[in-house]
Amino acid sequence: MERQINYLQALREALGLEMRRDPSVVYLGEDVRHSFRGISRGFHEEFGSDRIWDTPISESAFVGLATGAAIAGLRPVVEFQINTLVYVAFEQMVNQAQKLRYMMGGQGRIPVTYLVPGSGARPGLAGQHSDHAYPFLLHGGMKVVMPANPHDAKGLFTAAIREDDPVVVFAPAASMSMKGPVPEEEVLIPLGKGEIKKSGSDLTVLAVGPLVPEALKIAQQLEPQGISVEVLDARSLLPFDHALLESSVNKTGRLVIFDDSNRTCGFAAEIAAYASEHLFYFLKAPIARITRADVPVPFSTVLDKRVLPRAEELEQAIRQLIGANRLEPVPSNRK
Repeated sequence: MERQINYLQALREALGLEMRRDPSVVYLGEDVRHSFRGISRGFHEEFGSDRIWDTPISESAFVGLATGAAIAGLRPVVEFQINTLVYVAFEQMVNQAQKLRYMMGGQGRIPVTYLVPGSGARPGLAGQHSDHAYPFLLHGGMKVVMPANPHDAKGLFTAAIREDDPVVVFAPAASMSMKGPVPEEEVLIPLGKGEIKKSGSDLTVLAVGPLVPEALKIAQQLEPQGISVEVLDARSLLPFDHALLESSVNKTGRLVIFDDSNRTCGFAAEIAAYASEHLFYFLKAPIARITRADVPVPFSTVLDKRVLPRAEELEQAIRQLIGANRLEPVPSNRK
């Protein structure tokens, strides 16, 4: 039986293996020597101060430092403590790290990995701790991945560290304690490859990050009722696996996108637009999106649950699409 470890342990294993394999990999962020989150726990003792860097509380400063270190030949991995601090570092990530390889005419590489906790760890953390900011980075053209389970966390984090361009790894805070089978040896999942987590024939659910387990639960509950749902885990948001999406929608003829980012200009909006442009001849029914609302996440836990995408909304959309035809609009969960 394959051993079971949690999501955080999988990230830690990937980082440790890469630091032992490649002496150019360094890890930096706030309190990473003592490791507030636990990802680099014990690494300062193993690798020393030359490779584990505690930084001041200034994301714009240490993210810029990582860019310079990458140009100088290192492979920095930057840990963010809070998802919304990406906004503070946006200039350094999108306008510097992402663009400098072009501006240098391809003469340099910018191999920086940013590890960002995605969304809130629990309800009631309010607006400044609960954003899922990946669409902003996708708009900026940055490579973005979001593992949904411990195995993929280890494999995608490894691939991100080895990539010669900047890569943002969103590791959902609520998923950190999730356990799953993970090999002790190296796991490498190429960027740009999604995965079918459950095969089905009636409808495709494209799910992102922490919503993948929720989609799987709904798919399994509907199976005895004669509704066969295929669950596609995006895994890599940019580059995205368009070929896998096309193959799945070709088989099922129906598509629901289950995504924890805002409805307007979110990831679900992009996938829906792509499917309507390129996959319309496969579709038997309209495309449905289950997303979060276009508002900051409220402090109230009751309102928090109303704003975020919910499994019951996914089930309702699936049932509506199974019975829909091309002329019937599917009611939106977000106005």
